[in-house]
Amino acid sequence: MRPVLDTRWSSVQRLLVARLDNAGDVLLCQPAMRAIRSALPGCHLTLWASPGGGPVAGLLPEVDEVLTTRALWQDLGQLPFDPQRERDLVQTLANGQHDAVVVFTSFAQSPHPPAYACYLAGIPWRAGQSREFAGGVLSDPVAPPSDDLHQVERNLHLVEALGFAATATDLAVELPDGARDDLGLTLRLKGIGLGRPFVLLHPGASCSSRRYPLERFAEVARLLHTSLNWPVVISGSEREKAFEEDLLAAAGPGAVSLIGHTRVDEFAALIARATVVVTNNTLTMHLADALRTPEVVLFAGTEREEQCRPRTTRARLLRRPTPCHPCYRFECPYGLPCLDVAPDEVAAAVLELAGETAR
Repeated sequence: MRPVLDTRWSSVQRLLVARLDNAGDVLLCQPAMRAIRSALPGCHLTLWASPGGGPVAGLLPEVDEVLTTRALWQDLGQLPFDPQRERDLVQTLANGQHDAVVVFTSFAQSPHPPAYACYLAGIPWRAGQSREFAGGVLSDPVAPPSDDLHQVERNLHLVEALGFAATATDLAVELPDGARDDLGLTLRLKGIGLGRPFVLLHPGASCSSRRYPLERFAEVARLLHTSLNWPVVISGSEREKAFEEDLLAAAGPGAVSLIGHTRVDEFAALIARATVVVTNNTLTMHLADALRTPEVVLFAGTEREEQCRPRTTRARLLRRPTPCHPCYRFECPYGLPCLDVAPDEVAAAVLELAGETAR
């Protein structure tokens, strides 16, 4: 049965959508935001995001504005004790004059801290998913679904409980004007002309427990260049610059680095242009899914595959079974046994997907 939108939510003119986590987590909210936008086409939608998650908003046509803050309840001990900073946050939220907020979280996170900040800011309607009792912090508390549900479906579960009907469940990003042209120029300067196939390797991830070893990424690059005679493009952010030189030297003459050379929109265009992507479980995996680029994912045992795996594009997920899965750790104390995948197995999966693409 089609959800019925409550009159309170149907009259919202200024909506705040909170997802204070990594860029991939923000991207997985896109189908839920699409459902909201479909029901409220004239609503001004502000995404409340972290510094790491905010930049991906430029790929989401549903978002009108971005509010970027560092949330104390997501902090890993890096923010100093500063109550005034939190009072300033409440004032910033109040300045937005939002009618309502939808707080998206993972199964392990609580919506109550951001919802309470919004309560203090005078936002009357506050929705989130929680099993815990928190009084009136949430005006619209929603019982969460199973923890095994994919994060996209979890996000849709929240908005559907409010009466917003899902129009589609797949990810669909929008590349801004000029992103493909800028990326094309960057590739030509690296010797990769229009139409030339290449494999994209993305060795980075937000935490070390999700990173396939660099020396194995380098071996994958050598194997693929030998087998396909294609360029192997290596992508990454500025923080990957620290190992760029060593990685390129180990990867061999077929490797080309774009580490630190692409904006978020150019990076998305790079993924769209690639023949096959090889990545860890990170934003790249979700963008490849959204852009329908075949991908091989070195999927660490930190998460359950069913919670965040690609759902649309052709994909091969490689992981070794371990008794500690899922650990949800930022660092592995055991030497990453879940990612003990031989480079030739990774290369074979890439060649299989490349062959399917050719056919």
